[in-house]
Amino acid sequence: MKRKPIERHQTLREKILETIRDAILKGSLRAGEKVAEPELAERFGISRTPIREAFRQLESEGYLTVIPRKGAVVTSLSERDVEEFYAIKSILEGYAAQMAAVKLSDKDLDRLEAINERLGQLAREGDVKTFFRVHNEFHELFIRAAGNDKLLELINQLMMKFNRLRMASLSLPGRMEISVQEHRKVIEAFKEHDGEKADKLVSKSAAYGGQVLIQSMAREEGRRVEPSVLRRMIDV
Repeated sequence: MKRKPIERHQTLREKILETIRDAILKGSLRAGEKVAEPELAERFGISRTPIREAFRQLESEGYLTVIPRKGAVVTSLSERDVEEFYAIKSILEGYAAQMAAVKLSDKDLDRLEAINERLGQLAREGDVKTFFRVHNEFHELFIRAAGNDKLLELINQLMMKFNRLRMASLSLPGRMEISVQEHRKVIEAFKEHDGEKADKLVSKSAAYGGQVLIQSMAREEGRRVEPSVLRRMIDV
């Protein structure tokens, strides 16, 4: 009897998280706009405590900024945020791929292929949310195979903080399909146990993800995109 309130609380919390994430990604909630606790409390029929817990989670993922005595507002994103995150992601995941290339077992490689086949199906269905989750499984598998616990911890912390950027990039037209194609090339490099090739492919994939997001942000603001560090990384 005691477990039911906990399960309900968790379900409501997830609904709140999903509602706010979707609103931000779809542009219903824009940068700098306040997210009202009273409206959410009334909508879900709950107290403000689980809402504030959800706000803290969304702040850790880069969606919201919680200002004391003022509440939560949608965090503004800049091209610099995108460029710096994807540059670091490129370096760390590229290194992990290089280390993993000589350690992945045949079972691991089969699992990577199965995950990527699932991603292909999700891309065709246009299911960005599930694609994002399964995409994380693909990357976590080879990062774990690198055998460096501190590297895994560092990457996980970085990914959590910038979940919003990653989801936004995968939501762009055609990006999921391109990601599946990139994964196929990475798997081939892993099968060849070619660490240098795997590093280069994973690094370029991360840089490309950042670049297309920067281009999308610039188009929305009617600006011309200047050459960036990420663009140069792709061209190398």
